[in-house]
Amino acid sequence: MAAHQRFLTPIRRADRRPGALLLCALAAAVALLPAAGTLMAIPAPALAQSNLLQSVRRDPARAKALCNQLREMNRQGMSATSKEATRRIAAQEGLSPVDAEVLITYVVGMHCPEVR
Repeated sequence: MAAHQRFLTPIRRADRRPGALLLCALAAAVALLPAAGTLMAIPAPALAQSNLLQSVRRDPARAKALCNQLREMNRQGMSATSKEATRRIAAQEGLSPVDAEVLITYVVGMHCPEVR
C-alpha cells in the first residue's frame, strides 16, 4: 500500500481515540510535502506571462485594440496565430515571440473568439 493511500483510508474503530485523527492528518500532510514544494517553485517565465495576462485583464481597452488589429489581419488574409502576426504584435508590445503568442491566444480566447 502506498504511503498516501494509508492516510486516505478511514480510521478504524480501534483508532478512534482522541488525537488519532489529528495524527493521521499530520502524517498525510507530511507525506504530501514534497508535492507541495513543487507547487511553490513557479518558474519566472510563468510569472511573467501571468503579469502579461493580468495587464490585459486590467485594461479591457488594450484587449479591444488588439482584437481590432487581429480582425484587420484576418481581413487581409492573415491568421492571428501566424508567425507574421505574432512578430507584429511582439514588436508593437515589446514582447518575445513566445509571450506575444501567449498574449494573442489569451486575447482571442477571452475577447474576440471569432478571430481566426
